[in-house]
Amino acid sequence: MSTVVSWNLQLAVRDGRLDDFRTLMHEMVESTRAEAGAQAYEWFITEDGTTCHLYDRYVDSDATMVHLGTFGARFAERFLSCVEPTGFDVYGDPSDEVRGVLDGFGAVYMGRFGGFAR
Repeated sequence: MSTVVSWNLQLAVRDGRLDDFRTLMHEMVESTRAEAGAQAYEWFITEDGTTCHLYDRYVDSDATMVHLGTFGARFAERFLSCVEPTGFDVYGDPSDEVRGVLDGFGAVYMGRFGGFAR
């Protein structure tokens, strides 16, 4: 059974905040790159810069909590000043502790149904 926790977070970029968001994205990518349990951390944006999707993947719930702790302490306030979450799909079987944090962002949980990842 896989312990991986991943998600797709959908965001609307606030008017006039794209440049600030871009700067913050670079800081957050470098910070997350240093987390041993982060397997994927990819940001995607529409051509007009109004919609962004984040794909995160962590080895397990403990690694997810490390990331969420860093996010809360270093980035959450600036992040939410630049974007508004519009959707949040979480994949896998995160711990109750992880769910307790992600519930505050309106997470929808999707359990494994089939398939594989390499």
